[in-house]
Amino acid sequence: MVLQYKCPNCGADMVFDSESGMLACQSCGRKEDVEEYSEEHEWFQDQESQHTFKEGEVNEYHCNNCGAVIVSDADTTATTCSFCGAAVVLNDRLTGSLAPSVIIPFSISKEQAGNAFKAWCKNGLVTPSGFMTADRIKNITGLYVPFWLYDLNGKGEVKATCTKVRRYTRGEYTYTDTSYYDVYRKVDLNFFLVPADASSKMNDELMDKLEPYNYQGLKDFNTPYLAGYIAEKYNYTHEELFDRVKNRVEKYVDAYIRSTIQGYSSTTYNYKQINIRRKRVQYALLPVWMVYYNYKQKDYLFAMNGQTGKIVGKPPLSAQKILAWFAGTSVGVFLILRIITSLLGGGF
Repeated sequence: MVLQYKCPNCGADMVFDSESGMLACQSCGRKEDVEEYSEEHEWFQDQESQHTFKEGEVNEYHCNNCGAVIVSDADTTATTCSFCGAAVVLNDRLTGSLAPSVIIPFSISKEQAGNAFKAWCKNGLVTPSGFMTADRIKNITGLYVPFWLYDLNGKGEVKATCTKVRRYTRGEYTYTDTSYYDVYRKVDLNFFLVPADASSKMNDELMDKLEPYNYQGLKDFNTPYLAGYIAEKYNYTHEELFDRVKNRVEKYVDAYIRSTIQGYSSTTYNYKQINIRRKRVQYALLPVWMVYYNYKQKDYLFAMNGQTGKIVGKPPLSAQKILAWFAGTSVGVFLILRIITSLLGGGF
């Protein structure tokens, strides 16, 4: 089933507007509340457009505007018509176990994303001057990335031997006094909305660096939020990703326990056990702007948090700027040492 949201005024296509948070008609300017629109109005849907394919094959749909074939892979849930540009939602891929529970809508527009990326490029201290002009943006794509959000409980128990070492001098002798302590810690911690991206196409490290999202912006999922953007469905179930999230939270619990054992010269663990239990999992779609940039015939990919504007990616580096920075730092350190030596009355 193909969904295309039509303006009740003029019949033009409507898309989700990140600035107003409403479904907007780019033709007459009418805006509709996302939650109310689906209840009050009908949208165009093509019941005959779906064709049956084997799992993993490319699926074919038809645009309700121009009739063109919309070809997508099996992971796409929202896209645009390549011929007329209409925003379409492939609703049959958002039902049952594929239906997201919650979504954080885009709050940064494409124009704002482009301006923010250009400003970010200009701040690069060791990037080439040609890159800093930010005039080679090939494309900016708004993408809803599938995530699992986990609520977890972490229990940790530790038994350790800690020491405090005191050194003192009496006469010609230096003494070392070592005191030993048995330390016990037991913690019970709850973690909420720990994210893990569930798309095989996205780089996990890149997605992790986009955090944090402001989860106060979470809304119950509604298909109009997808209009005008690309959306993917999950490739990995929450069971398949649990070990990854479990390992991450184990580190949080371990770090918290370590933070409670302070003031000792050394700590040796005799016993440590950390148990992570899954309490609740939600399927969510989170907003990401993907920025494709070309510099010296090489493509670079950057990701921007579609809610907060945080940008991550690896820009090219300028060898000349790195050498200049290193030389400047070395000269600065040299001058500081000369000043200190002079003040102490020594030579250099």
